[in-house]
Amino acid sequence: MSSKYAPKGPVGRAVHGLEENAIALLLGLMTLLTFVNVILRYVFNSSIIWSIEVVLVLFAWLVLFGVSYGFKVTAHLGVDALTNLLPPRPRKVVALIAGTLTIFYAMLLLKGAWDQWAPFADLPPTTGRWFPTGFESGGRTRSFFETDQIPMPQWLRFLEDLINDGDRYSKMPRMIPYTILPIAAVLILFRVCQAVWRIWTDQSDSLIVSHEAEDAVKEAAKLNKEA
Repeated sequence: MSSKYAPKGPVGRAVHGLEENAIALLLGLMTLLTFVNVILRYVFNSSIIWSIEVVLVLFAWLVLFGVSYGFKVTAHLGVDALTNLLPPRPRKVVALIAGTLTIFYAMLLLKGAWDQWAPFADLPPTTGRWFPTGFESGGRTRSFFETDQIPMPQWLRFLEDLINDGDRYSKMPRMIPYTILPIAAVLILFRVCQAVWRIWTDQSDSLIVSHEAEDAVKEAAKLNKEA
């Protein structure tokens, strides 16, 4: 990764390591499961019945991790034709306004992610329309909901007593794959705040993708003409 976006503090380095290792692990597991299932199907006329659902879950995790990672490396796409016409200071003001709105959206996303995940973990969702004003009491739990085909690992059996009143799971509870929702929402909020801080401290002037690719194409065209 470019030194421009290298983490500088211990928290930044820890989150950076978590993201990059998780993304690499998810990609590796998706590739391995898909490859094994293809070999089993076309060579041995068999299959791992739960592998498709696991790959879908891993892909969802990969996408949500990628959203926060994209904010870190300014990989998200956007339209900046108008803002590029502005002088540096107004451009910074517009970028900060956009960043503030993005932080507001990320906070809404975090509340929504918690409220979606919490019932599956036998936890209370928040009250309040926009921002949490407390926790809902007496909410209906969904901790007994299971995935369709993913087997329940033995080392996770403690969850049966923890969130399911001791009832046995035949498949993995949905709480586990849905855990990425609050995790990703926290990471997105963290990365958006980092990106806005970079704009505030004049380390960057935009939340969206840089023009490095465009500049590289122009440089290559120039070299071709010279050749």
